[in-house]
Amino acid sequence: MAFECQKGIESLRICSIEPSKNRDNLTLELEKRKPLHKLDAKGGIVNSKCEELLTGNEVLPGCRSITELPPVLISEIFNLLEPKELGIVSCACTLLYQIASEHHVWKEFYCERWGQPILQPPFGAGHSDEKLWKELFAEREFRSKTFMGRYTIDMLYGHTEDVRAVFVLSSKKLVFTSGYDQIVRMWDLEEGLSIASSESLGCTIRAVAADSRLLVAGGTGGFIHGWRANDENPHLFDLRAPQNEDMEFQVWEHGGPITCLRLDFNRMYSGSWDMSIRVWDRSSLECLKVLIHNDWVWNLAPHDATLASTAGSDLYVWDTNSGSQLAIINNAHAGYTYSLARSHTGKLLFTGGEDGAIHMFEIFENAMYHVRRVATWIPHLNAVYALAFEFPWLVSASSDGKLSLIDVRKLLRTNRKSSLNNSSKAVNPVDNVEPPQRMLHGFGSNLFAVDVGSNRIVCAGEEGLVRIWNFSQALEIEQRVQALRGLRLENRMRRRNRQLETNDKGRRDNPCSFTKKNQIDGHRNSWNNRRKMVWKVKA
Repeated sequence: MAFECQKGIESLRICSIEPSKNRDNLTLELEKRKPLHKLDAKGGIVNSKCEELLTGNEVLPGCRSITELPPVLISEIFNLLEPKELGIVSCACTLLYQIASEHHVWKEFYCERWGQPILQPPFGAGHSDEKLWKELFAEREFRSKTFMGRYTIDMLYGHTEDVRAVFVLSSKKLVFTSGYDQIVRMWDLEEGLSIASSESLGCTIRAVAADSRLLVAGGTGGFIHGWRANDENPHLFDLRAPQNEDMEFQVWEHGGPITCLRLDFNRMYSGSWDMSIRVWDRSSLECLKVLIHNDWVWNLAPHDATLASTAGSDLYVWDTNSGSQLAIINNAHAGYTYSLARSHTGKLLFTGGEDGAIHMFEIFENAMYHVRRVATWIPHLNAVYALAFEFPWLVSASSDGKLSLIDVRKLLRTNRKSSLNNSSKAVNPVDNVEPPQRMLHGFGSNLFAVDVGSNRIVCAGEEGLVRIWNFSQALEIEQRVQALRGLRLENRMRRRNRQLETNDKGRRDNPCSFTKKNQIDGHRNSWNNRRKMVWKVKA
């Protein structure tokens, strides 16, 4: 993982204390910098252990470098750094590298960006838990660069009409699609082959969602059709098997077409054009809450005990436990707000609308919920029907037949210490319009659905084709480039060491060569000096 040097890291200025200062000046200097160390990685309060170490009599007198501080205090300082800053600090010396490599914050960095890893390898004898999390973070950060590289396109044929729903189950390398032909199809993500397809469900299917235990689909019939996973099936779900109450079910509650479905560990969420979202218990299939909106529900995104949804042109945030409305953004778009995506932390919301714009909102949880728009992109000429987010890439599909790829890292805060202070500052979102990093063309009709997973982008639309944009080749090329770069650096260092050894050997074999050279140079300089003096006398 490559890191770029910065001009300075504010958190390390404690190292610049001179030993000549007396104890009163040192105490005064620490009092000035005391608020700097009061915030942890999330903007909270650092525990009292760090503050006790700062004011202790046995620690700071005569401290000239950060390496002389206790490891516990260094670890608390590292809590204030971003991944890039932490990587820069780890290059300073062996001690800081060891502390930074085994720091617990790498797990937090990974989970807040991508959630829990799909397959967590076993810990080896020489690897700690924290060091393994650093390696996982570095690998995933490296893989995130592939969407700017070379790709191949696989086309999946099978649907006879428009495809309205696409879902990628990355953990099992599966893709689920459905649409106007009323059939749910399952594909192999890597091979691009059709695995199975269901019987006709009797209505247009507009939403599909799945995890390793459940697959659900909903459409214009107002019902949810679900399949439970079969452990004996290598592809999890028996879509072609005869209907079995233990493995297949239907739920009827909505009074209109179902437009969106989501799953989490214990609950299932469904949104409909009957202007409501229903929260279901996965095991008993009972409706727990009904969230009433003012217009047709287009999309939803749950996270823990909160739920974000779009209805009409508005954006909502709900408490799913109490069913109360936490926040609302009226007229988020000019026209309907069709699409919605959410980050793993739940703090970032992305919306796409009929006006072709994409907005990024940030949620602040202080005394009350506050939602603020922080960025806007206008990559499309027509409506944005679908959004998919996998850190750091936001992918949008539009009716203009284009896909846009947006890297949100530049817009995220690089200093977590100032998150609480910046929450009260007003930002004019009209002035913060960002360009997309990449546009993918080649579609002649509307795109209705898109999803991201395993270095691939899967999209579908009006043509009835499912396209898989495969960026695995870009990952392989980048790995080869990194390997060649490391090999060139190794060869350069080897040649340099060999040259140094040759020079040292030559000096040992002929120790008088430098003396002779100096004598010759001395005679030459004296002759030049005498010649100059003669010309001066003649003048």
